[in-house]
Parts: sequence; C-alpha cells; structure tokens
Amino acid sequence: MRIQLLSALLMTVALALTACGGSETVTAPDDAAAPAESATAPPEAEAPASEDHSAASKGGQVVETGAYHMELVPVPEADGIHLDLYLQTGDTHEPVADATAVAQVQLPDGTQQEIPMEYDAAGEHFFAFIPSQVSGEYKTVIQTDIQGEKVNGRFNFSK
Repeated sequence: MRIQLLSALLMTVALALTACGGSETVTAPDDAAAPAESATAPPEAEAPASEDHSAASKGGQVVETGAYHMELVPVPEADGIHLDLYLQTGDTHEPVADATAVAQVQLPDGTQQEIPMEYDAAGEHFFAFIPSQVSGEYKTVIQTDIQGEKVNGRFNFSK
C-alpha cells in the first residue's frame, strides 16, 4: 500500500512539474500503472444502451436545439454546393415535414446569401443549392419555422 501511495505521489509531482514547464518525461512504475481497487467500492453498473441523439446519421454536422435534431450535409459540386437538411424530432428522429427552412449563408469572401430550402418528401429532408465556387469556410445559419416555433442551427463547412 505504501508503494502505491508513493508511486501516486511521485506521478502527481511529476505531472505538476511537467505542467509547469518541465521537459522531462516521467514513466510510472509498473505496479502503479493501474489504480488499486478498493475492497469496499461498489461494482460499476452497466449503463443501459441508448441511442446517441446527437450523432450524425447522414454524415453531416448535427445541432440539437430544443426538441429538434438538425443535420446539415454539404455536398460540393462542380458549380456550387448542394445542401441537405435533415430536420427531425430530437427524441425519435421522426422527420419534420411541416416546416419552412431558409439557409443564411456567409460565403468565404464575406458576401451573404439567403437561400430558401425545399422539402423532398421522398428523401424526408430539405435541400438547397449554393451557386458558389469560392473555396474556403462557409458560415451557415439554418432558420426554420415549425408551426410557428422558430428553430435555428449554426453550421460551418469548407469547400
């Protein structure tokens, strides 16, 4: 027990010195590599498997806002950028079709464009096209109106 405490103390001092500008690498002794388990520590309960609602299911960027899940998928094309917006309920990821969506886009050169998005019922998503061939970062705000409720998401992507 004393060896483990001494090893832990040495590691703490070494980490503190390293954080304060030390350049030496400190390696923990083999017996200190794993923390000692307490005989009175309760076993860790396994967390129930749950779906990560903030994960990108279409390969885009996700914003969870209120009760909604927004995923923006920008697809560069020869003459611009195609945008797909998957607007879904946050808990069950059911598509929200009865909404309006507008993309407010700041192009890399600083110019602004407001692009209305259309709904593709077969694909269960909104889409738009940015007619720009400028390379760089595109800052985009998606503004939606879902039966009178304003829901916005901010995204950045590069072409």
